[in-house]
Amino acid sequence: MQAASHVVVGSGVIGREVARLLAERGERVRIVTRSGSGPEHPLIERVAADAADPVRLTELTAGTAALYNCASPAYHRWATDWPPLAASLLVAAERSGAVLVTMSNLYGYGPCPMPMTERTPLAATSVKGQVRARMWRDALAAHEAGRARVTEVRASDYLGVSPNSFVHGRVVPALLAGRKAQVLGDPDAPHTFTWTRDIARMLVTAAGDERAWGRAWHVPSHDPVTPRELVADLCRAAGVAPVEVTTLSPWVLRLGGLFSPVLRELPEVAYQTAQPFIMDSSAATTTFGLVASPWDDILTDTLGRS
Repeated sequence: MQAASHVVVGSGVIGREVARLLAERGERVRIVTRSGSGPEHPLIERVAADAADPVRLTELTAGTAALYNCASPAYHRWATDWPPLAASLLVAAERSGAVLVTMSNLYGYGPCPMPMTERTPLAATSVKGQVRARMWRDALAAHEAGRARVTEVRASDYLGVSPNSFVHGRVVPALLAGRKAQVLGDPDAPHTFTWTRDIARMLVTAAGDERAWGRAWHVPSHDPVTPRELVADLCRAAGVAPVEVTTLSPWVLRLGGLFSPVLRELPEVAYQTAQPFIMDSSAATTTFGLVASPWDDILTDTLGRS
């Protein structure tokens, strides 16, 4: 097995974007998933392995510069699946010396009335938020003890072609068909959205810059927009007539939760869509010179037309 410069765990939308970005830069990448899936590229090696096995993951990470945690356990299984997986990734980073770069989100902060910065306390009230907060605390403790080099990249809700994105999966098909667009929560509450390609760019930057290590970073993202404004902008970008925007009613979510484990999990994080949910990413811009991509590029990709 030929040595790789980078190991990416997970071949979801972020893992694939990271692997492609690195390969396009001429870097040799190993992408690890249970199924051995991943993008096809001469510089990308796809390996079928259980990343929750620290011995196997350490073998695959030996001699690499960076280990990217882009895994995405099922939404309703975070509390059971994340702890052993995160522990394995941290062990592999400690034993191999690779920088551990974790893709994360804003769940760890919990409800926050002010724009979230990297210094906002991790005060999660949800089970999923507490899981993410614990993962970072464990990684940071290893870093501060000198056992590993770690960093974490946090993003808000995804825009782009993402199967797990509510916007791409539910809103876009509705507006393209001329139907009303149903959104979660308050359609007039400002919300930060993050493009998947900007996430990949931030992850790769954090892996290779010592200034990023030992702390978390927010992905440079477009200015907050309300869901109503987002739908209007998507209609404009798609060249279709504006559509009505309504809120997905709580009883529909409760009914859906009887059949969908994902919908069943949404009430505990309903605060994210019931009030302004704003992320400040100025630290990454100031430190690394990264900025969010043009809004029209983000909209085009979210429509699946890039």
